[in-house]
Formats: sequence, structure tokens, C-alpha cells
Amino acid sequence: MIGLIITATISVTLIMVLLVVAGTFTWVERRLLGFVQERLGPNRVGPFGSLQWVADTVKILTKEDRPPPGADKFTYILAPAVAATPVLAGFGVIEFGDGLSLAAVDVGVLFLIGMLGLTAYAVVLGAWASHSRFALMGGMRAAAQMLAYEVFLGLSLMGAVMLAGSLSMNAIVEAQRDVWFVVLQPLGAALFCIAGVAAAHRLPFDLPESENDLVAGFMTEYTGMSFGLFFLGEYLAVLLVSALAVTLFFGGWLGPWLPGPIWFGLKTGVIAVVFVWLRATLPRPRYDQLLSFAWKIALPLSLANLLLTGIVVVARSAS
Repeated sequence: MIGLIITATISVTLIMVLLVVAGTFTWVERRLLGFVQERLGPNRVGPFGSLQWVADTVKILTKEDRPPPGADKFTYILAPAVAATPVLAGFGVIEFGDGLSLAAVDVGVLFLIGMLGLTAYAVVLGAWASHSRFALMGGMRAAAQMLAYEVFLGLSLMGAVMLAGSLSMNAIVEAQRDVWFVVLQPLGAALFCIAGVAAAHRLPFDLPESENDLVAGFMTEYTGMSFGLFFLGEYLAVLLVSALAVTLFFGGWLGPWLPGPIWFGLKTGVIAVVFVWLRATLPRPRYDQLLSFAWKIALPLSLANLLLTGIVVVARSAS
């Protein structure tokens, strides 16, 4: 009973910390975008606008949240929860330090990929339940995009798994004590990061919510806290993909001088900032260009990388 209480307390604490970090990251992103685009960004609420995300949260919580006419109310309400909950669950197996995780799962990589995949169902369900043409088109894009990127997302990280000989997050980090896998798997790391941007539905691969032609895509009919949960799920997905990239290719918590969790946080923060940089600099491709890239370029490259890695691993074990 005591162990259950401790686990529940740690879980709630982790969720609260993640919510604060995600909220703070929205402020960081808006400030960085303002800097890149030569404008101020948030600068009124709190020092340098640092509490703007708190004001936005209060605004979202107080806005009316009503399903549109003709919507499937149960599915409409369920979809935002499905967007945020799996991502929060994914952080349960992340190794923030040596043995510092909520649940040490031997197949942690598979669990994380599964949790990221579930977020696409939230998009499709929300789009279908909204009873809106724009939302439905965004959902259809999300379904096709998911089939395209998840194939090479899984294949791109298998090189790191093969080098470590395990699906355990801790074992993969420990295998990088001599050299980070980004040095041994540069192509796999690049493909994983590209697929991670698509998995988080971020620019330039945010086609399911492309405001230029779909208003807000699958979120068109959402307001209030329902919209806030979709928004939260997206930013948590950015942090989760960044944390997974750090674990697989950038040595996890390994580093000199500083404690492991600090190294892990710094590395994750750098990759999350790269997400913002991509949003600020790259244009959104056409929908057919993304699918063509995924199937015709990224998938063959990930297969070639996997084949080459397999040859190297077998040769090393034979010698």
C-alpha cells in the first residue's frame, strides 16, 4: 500500500512538472519566434512575458467549451484526452538519469513508439466527431501522414537498438559511454528527427492543421479546454520526441561534471529549440511532397541504414 502511494505521488509530481515545463516551452517558443522574425513576442505578463502562458491557461479554462451542432459529443470530448494522455504516459519510461525513471521497462522503446502512435488517433477521432469539412480533411491528412512517417520512424531507431542489443532505455544509454550513437548512426538520427517532427505535428509537417488552407484543420471546431488539451499534447509530444532522441542518439544523461538529470535536461532543451528553429525557417511542403518523401526517399534510406547496421553488428560479433 505504501509503495502504491509513493508511486502515485511521484506520478502526480512528474505530471505537474511536465505541465509547467510544457507551458514554459510555449513562452520560449514565442520569444524565439519573435527574435527570428524581428518582433517582440510576449513581453507584458511577468518578466519578459514569462507568465504569458499562465494568462493563456486561465483564458482557455474560462472559455466556453461546447460541441458544434451535429458533432458526436462523446467522441468529440474523448479526442483531446487521447491527444495528451498517451504522451504523458510515455514520459513514465524515460530515463532522466541512471535508474531515474518512473517505470524501468525492458521494451521501453516499443512502449514509447506506441504512445506516440496513439496521438494520431486523437486527431482522426476529433476530426471525424467535429462534423466539419475542414476538420475532416485534416483528419484524413493525419491518417495518411501517420502511415507514411511511422514506418521509417520505427526503422530509423532500430539501428541504435541493434548496436545496444536491447530495447531498454537504460541499456541503450549505457551502450553510448564510449561514443554517442549519433556518430555511428548519423543517417538514422537524421531520419528519426524528421519523423519526430511529423509525429509531433509540427511545422513544416503540420499539414493536418494547416491554417493556410484548412483554417485550423482537425482543431477548427475546438475551443476552451478541449483546444487546450490538443495544444498541450502537441508541446508534450515535442518534449517526448526530444527526450527519445537524446536517449537513442545523444548519450542520454551521460556527460562530464554535471549530474545526469541536468545533462539530460540540457540536451532535451537543445533539441526542442531546434523544433522551434525549424518552425521559424522552413516553409510547409505540399501534402503530396511529404508523402512522396516519406515513401520514396526516407523509407529506402532507413532500410539501407538498417541493412548496413546489421552487417556491421554481425561482423563485430563474428570477430
